Amino acid sequence: MRIPILRNGFAKTRSADDVRSPDPKLRIGIPRVLNQWSTPRFWTGFFEALGVKRRNIVYSSPTSTEQQKSFSDGRGGVDCCYPVKCLPGHYGELLTGLKRPIHVLFSPKVLSLRSMLDGATVDCLACPRVMAGPESARGGFMREGDTFAASGVRYIAPVVNMSEPRLLARQLAAALEPVFPGLTLEETTAAIDAGWEAQDAFDAENRATARGVLERCEAEGRPAILALGRPYHMDPGIGHEVDNMFQAEGYPVIWGQHLPQDEDILERLFGQDVRDGRVRSAFDISDVWTSSYSANTNELVWAARFGARHPAFAAAIRFSSYECGMDQPTYTPVQKILEARGTLFFAFHDLDATKPTGSVRIRTETISYYLDRRGQSIMAQKHARLQNPVPDTAEADLAVSAGP
Repeated sequence: MRIPILRNGFAKTRSADDVRSPDPKLRIGIPRVLNQWSTPRFWTGFFEALGVKRRNIVYSSPTSTEQQKSFSDGRGGVDCCYPVKCLPGHYGELLTGLKRPIHVLFSPKVLSLRSMLDGATVDCLACPRVMAGPESARGGFMREGDTFAASGVRYIAPVVNMSEPRLLARQLAAALEPVFPGLTLEETTAAIDAGWEAQDAFDAENRATARGVLERCEAEGRPAILALGRPYHMDPGIGHEVDNMFQAEGYPVIWGQHLPQDEDILERLFGQDVRDGRVRSAFDISDVWTSSYSANTNELVWAARFGARHPAFAAAIRFSSYECGMDQPTYTPVQKILEARGTLFFAFHDLDATKPTGSVRIRTETISYYLDRRGQSIMAQKHARLQNPVPDTAEADLAVSAGP
């Protein structure tokens, strides 16, 4: 089976008609880091709606050793989170590594994220280290003078609450008025709507592709793998392209961020739980995760529950970077949720500055071995369980430990 490839959120798209008329040469650079891996089309659509040409909205390249050596030497901050440590390399590339210079480096400090689980969780906050990441990176370029000013670049890093549309409009209008003189709240709101429209269309296309892959896997008895991680683990320099290794072995890999959300699928996987009163909706995770403040963490737990139920997923792989405090409390619950229905669970918990090629290769071969031997039988067992639902002991235990 040919494995369809999900669309790249940073790929170029056709430029929209201008809404405003800023300097036609205005170039905006955006670091390809952290939560940009889940919101790229929003920012592209947003700036296009403000009249910036698509070719002038520039993202840094994916994280790489070469990038870090060339552009962040001596500018890194002290942080145990490797993805945050990578920010200076992206800043440096945008400032000094482009053939055509940028005029604005835009690096928002994201406090909250829009999420499909909004309303079913306590909050949709971003990771605290991610919130502060841009300030940490900025400090490295102010150590010996203002590198941004010396490069002729305006640095803009507003605090943004992406889960609160009205607040987001005020935040962006105030931050971007120096770049777009006379920018009104109404224009900003319209641009935000255009950004979400672009992001929604991109997400819908990826989810439709994922649905098609899962349906073909079920029909052909081909095991699929669920990838569970934060958005930045899709960055090949941080996720070490583990997903591509399995794709090369013939196992489709679907990231939790791209799982389909069609009504018929949600009814198939969660309908009985809703009717039994165990959860309020298909997106409710309160029975297994009451501390539902972090958007990425909430979605990871929900994706594990989806993967545990869907027959196409014979295995799940959990990605996390070294010393990620937000991830650590979820290790056991996620594993229990998946194994409760017989899904194979594997973890890559050591994704950090080093690239352990040999270790990764051995582990991918081991996982492929288990999938070859047990994949189809796991799929058959999960399909039969959907036909005759029984309580999940492991998830029931989690519900008790989670408390009221």
